[in-house]
Amino acid sequence: MQTPPVDSPPAPPQPRTALRVTWVLTVCSALLLSLVAVEWRPLVRLDEDIAGTTHRWAVEEGGLTHVMRILTDWVWDTWTMRLLCAVVVLWLWWRRADRWTAVWLGATCLLGSLLQQALKAAVDRPRPVWSDPVDSAHYAAFPSGHAMTATFVCGLLVWLLHHYDAGRALRRTGLAVAVVSVAGVGVTRVWLGVHWATDVLGGWLLGGLVVALAVLVHRRLHP
Repeated sequence: MQTPPVDSPPAPPQPRTALRVTWVLTVCSALLLSLVAVEWRPLVRLDEDIAGTTHRWAVEEGGLTHVMRILTDWVWDTWTMRLLCAVVVLWLWWRRADRWTAVWLGATCLLGSLLQQALKAAVDRPRPVWSDPVDSAHYAAFPSGHAMTATFVCGLLVWLLHHYDAGRALRRTGLAVAVVSVAGVGVTRVWLGVHWATDVLGGWLLGGLVVALAVLVHRRLHP
């Protein structure tokens, strides 16, 4: 008795999640950047209200403010994030199995940092000014460099854990650390009065956009 042939299942469609996320982040980032650039009054008032409240808390809660300084200056500093990225790049290169991904990761982090600096110079948004500041920062405000750098570095590393099919426990731990780091650094920047809330939001959106674009490039050139 001859067994009837069984048709092969159709190939799954090409994943489009990264493309959809990229478009959403592009639209949201462009909209926020435009509103910040034209100093849209409702957004400015919202920023001022949030900044005034958090600054009052920062002045009153000196101990917590000190902790926030340590977190933002050492744990979640932009150079800490860049060093973390560099360590992973060197590890990938040393493994020799995936040097293309090592170059991809290093180039993405470099281009993300350059984009952040270019946008700061282009928008040239002033930082909050206080008569009794609890911290200080340099350069323009939008987008938050801390928030943007933490977002794209943590986002890329979380994606790499999934790309290399790391164990479930490691993936979950990495995701949890990334979420806490990205959210936490945003809170510290607003709490310390060196950024408006929308600077942080812009950093998150633009950092996410860098990750989404990088994933698209990786899938296209190195599937």
